[in-house]
Amino acid sequence: MGSDFLRFAWANGITQMGTQITVVALPLAAALALDAGAFELGLLSAAQMAAFLLVGLPAGVWVDRVRRRPILVWSDAVRGVALLTVPVAAWLDVLTMPHLYAVALILGLGAVFFDIAHMSLLPAVVAKDRLERGNGVLEVTRSTSVLVGPGAGGWLTGVLTAPVALLADAVSYLLSALLLAGVRAEEDAARPRAAQGRGWRAEVAEGIRFVAGEPVLRRVAVTGATVMAGNGVLSVGLVLYLVEELGVGAARYGLLLSGAAVGAVVGAAVTARVTARFGTGRALYGSAAVAAVALLPALATGPGWRLLLYPVSVSLFGVASSVFGITQVSHRQRVTPAPLLGRVNASMRFLMWGAMPLGGLLGGALAEWLGGYAAFAAGLALLGLAHLAVVAAPRVVMRTATTP
Repeated sequence: MGSDFLRFAWANGITQMGTQITVVALPLAAALALDAGAFELGLLSAAQMAAFLLVGLPAGVWVDRVRRRPILVWSDAVRGVALLTVPVAAWLDVLTMPHLYAVALILGLGAVFFDIAHMSLLPAVVAKDRLERGNGVLEVTRSTSVLVGPGAGGWLTGVLTAPVALLADAVSYLLSALLLAGVRAEEDAARPRAAQGRGWRAEVAEGIRFVAGEPVLRRVAVTGATVMAGNGVLSVGLVLYLVEELGVGAARYGLLLSGAAVGAVVGAAVTARVTARFGTGRALYGSAAVAAVALLPALATGPGWRLLLYPVSVSLFGVASSVFGITQVSHRQRVTPAPLLGRVNASMRFLMWGAMPLGGLLGGALAEWLGGYAAFAAGLALLGLAHLAVVAAPRVVMRTATTP
């Protein structure tokens, strides 16, 4: 794939691992070092997620107006420096919740710009006929970090304390920035300068119109939004049903949740071969069909041996959803004009992630009304039903998707 892609991939893997450590260490720093309550922890989570809704669409305009590699470098550098302030403040005994809120907000802003620019730069790093392979490698590193990172974060927190554990993520961001600084990408040749004198609203609308007008992207956006809503519902149902109603302990609970990440790693590893054999359209349709039914056995999850139904089902779902995700991102990168790619990626991310908070509210309401299993089952059902937007129109998907 070339030395530039290797730097690109290593930077992604290092950043993702550090991010998963922060997922554990940042709230623990608030809870253990500052004795934060539930409301304060909720605000901390909201501060990190708010950026996706507040600046997600304008960030796409910015990514399309300037070169993308410097955005990646600066996003990593700023996040690394922000995290370094936490252990320093803890050592000086001046760490406060407002400080952590500010760090969380900076991390969220950096993630928005990094994610959009990262997806938009890849076609300038690898050839278009190798996008599935490139995205597959990146997904393997992401899924591996989800599998390993939280455990590493918990171990580092136990050994070093939570604020000091954040040093690992700070170092990972700075190391990633150094690697990305050495990546060569033909951005200027591949993408002309943005039109002068246009307002950002007009440019945002152009990205949304492209998504709405492209049959595959339109259906994928519907699927993605429903999946994120389902994840929001399931995030409530998992704890209430598995932990509170079935009495699953913390260690077993973590193992049960790891099934999806294991499946995602497998799916990422085989996607390039699947698309090479069947083509992009059939791979997209087939993976959506498998994802639509993979979670049905998990609905019977219960005490005893029935507890195993959940990790087995989510592992199969993880394989299918990984193939689906990599294939649809590669299709998006292939069919979107280079000057528009940042805004299209931002539009897709905004449409998908914007549904997750609504899912959390729905999950809470269902659990309050009908109990933990209702939220658990509704979340699983939404994850499966989401893929019917693609399965119900195979001819559109298979005809429109470009075969590599």
